[in-house]
Amino acid sequence: MVVRKRAAPPTPWSQTLAEPQIDDSAFVHSFSNLIGDVQVGANVLIAPGTSIRADEGTPFYIGEGTNIQDGVVIHGLEKGRVVGDDGQEYSVWIGKEACITHMALIHGPAYIGDDCFIGFRSTVFNARVGQGCIVMMHALIQDVEIPPGKYVPSGAVITNQQQADRLPEVTESDRHFAHHVVEVNEALRVGYQCAENNACITPIRQQLDKSIKDINQTDYRNSVTSMSLSSDIVAQVRSLLSQGYSIGAEYANKRRFKTKSWLTGGTFEGRADQVLGDLDAFLQEHRGEYVRLLGVDTAAKRRVLEVIVQRPEDTPGEPSRLTTTKSKVNSSPVKSASNGNGQVGSDIASQVRALLHQGLTVSTEYATTRRFKTKSWLTGPSFESKRDTEVINELQRVLAEHQGEYVRLIGVDPNAKRRVSQTIIQRPGEAGTVQSNSRVASPRAAKRGAVASEGLTPEAIAQVRSLLSQGYKIGTEHADKRRFRTKSWQSCSPIDSTREAEVIAALEGCLAEHAGEYVRLIGIDTQAKRRVAETIIQRPGQSNSNGTRTATATASAPSATRSYSSSSNGNGRVATSSLTAEAVAQVRSLLNQGYKIGTEHADKRRFRTKSWQSCSPIDSTYENEVIAALEGCLAEHQGEYVRLIGIDTQAKRRVLETIIQRP
Repeated sequence: MVVRKRAAPPTPWSQTLAEPQIDDSAFVHSFSNLIGDVQVGANVLIAPGTSIRADEGTPFYIGEGTNIQDGVVIHGLEKGRVVGDDGQEYSVWIGKEACITHMALIHGPAYIGDDCFIGFRSTVFNARVGQGCIVMMHALIQDVEIPPGKYVPSGAVITNQQQADRLPEVTESDRHFAHHVVEVNEALRVGYQCAENNACITPIRQQLDKSIKDINQTDYRNSVTSMSLSSDIVAQVRSLLSQGYSIGAEYANKRRFKTKSWLTGGTFEGRADQVLGDLDAFLQEHRGEYVRLLGVDTAAKRRVLEVIVQRPEDTPGEPSRLTTTKSKVNSSPVKSASNGNGQVGSDIASQVRALLHQGLTVSTEYATTRRFKTKSWLTGPSFESKRDTEVINELQRVLAEHQGEYVRLIGVDPNAKRRVSQTIIQRPGEAGTVQSNSRVASPRAAKRGAVASEGLTPEAIAQVRSLLSQGYKIGTEHADKRRFRTKSWQSCSPIDSTREAEVIAALEGCLAEHAGEYVRLIGIDTQAKRRVAETIIQRPGQSNSNGTRTATATASAPSATRSYSSSSNGNGRVATSSLTAEAVAQVRSLLNQGYKIGTEHADKRRFRTKSWQSCSPIDSTYENEVIAALEGCLAEHQGEYVRLIGIDTQAKRRVLETIIQRP
């Protein structure tokens, strides 16, 4: 088999015409390309479709026993070197017994230590990965040094040293998994080398059969995510772990289930893949019984979730269902009210759609009459799906299972990790109906009339609800066209109430009184004595019928001379035309973690020399004000690089640096 190798082309920085040096025991597939000064050690496997080009950055070193799998690309920059274990300088150094798996990209200057595992489609650029590290799939390692023995989870982006230093340690099951991959590829190398020689291949087959039987299947299973769990359960577990909660489980046979005498199954420790593996084993162990998943807030010593993930009738071998009822889904059309048989009314369906539209997560709680009196609600299932039909169907199941009990619908902001609405949708002996003000109207209450807005849009009502739920007061201002141009707003009557129905009534009174003028909604933080939101809810020429008025939100900019374009999307979050959705999500995440936000800018020359300059400081921790300041920096420095900074004020260090604008 002819190996495709050739000398590097002559270039201004290299005239040596060096060729690859390959150990006789290594196997290089003919469908791979090796160019330039590449040193390939003993017992190396280079699989089909690899491209190893030491034609710009050079030289490369691949240590003994390493496997370079299909589609891997190894290249290097002209400038930049790493020091290998032999003390010499290299563009790319890959140590002994390393695994560079399918479609990975190693771009020099880069150092990969001994016994490292680089997962599928992961990228290492201008970085050092210490000995024994495991980098899972689709990760990015750039401009950092990963300490030895660290674990990089799938999808991680590690671009500053603080992130690298906080990575978890590799576990024994991870090492076993990586070692198993090395063994497999070692067998492949030997098999490729003597594939056409029967005398050579027979003992290899016998040895391979023996080694496969000796593999500890339990450890291997626990090193990867179990595929027998449904996507709902996997998403639920990952969501709980990402919020810092512990995962536990309980089980019960049919008799214990009826008396609610659950037995504890303990807690599952470790990373998400380990927890999922242990949970899958627990479900298999308790087939034919009820199993419920627990989310535990260890700091507050309370449960945040109880959801049944297995029932006795579940078929062994099929994915477990994330559900709390065994009744069939009613396929009939959704009716106008919850009639006591688990049917979700159209007003409840509208509430669900509104919550999902705002990007919130929907969950449930239930209580008997006794628990309701003592406010001891039990946690029902959380619906991870973003499709309203699926959530409504699951909600029907919950209502059917808890007939004769109180059930309430919870809207949760997953970013702020808090509740934004709580609505009782079922009461014992009553067919509850959810009205537009998110309160429950029983048949008796319906006779008295419910709050409904004929002048405010659903977005404005949602904005009011969001502000009130955060403890803010509501105010209003109006202006005719002349005053609007000069920004000379006048106040409407003060709104002292914090009850949603009364606030909406006052807002509609202001709209009616100032028809033909601009009217804006104000959110006021009474403790800090400042505004947190300004939303235009009426403009001249708009009719008073609901649904025809559009709402445009603005927030107070740090400087009166700075202009920007932003709007509130009905749940209090800021929408922006200048920042990407990823940047807004990054800002929200940093603020939720208690970090401060900063910005820096640089023209092309300063960018090349890494001489960044600071924009105006951002002292606020309110999302709308921070985004306003960011947009001001972007507008002020158009045609330049601008990067977002996350700052840990207590540790006095940066936790994030990410470029949000390029020329």
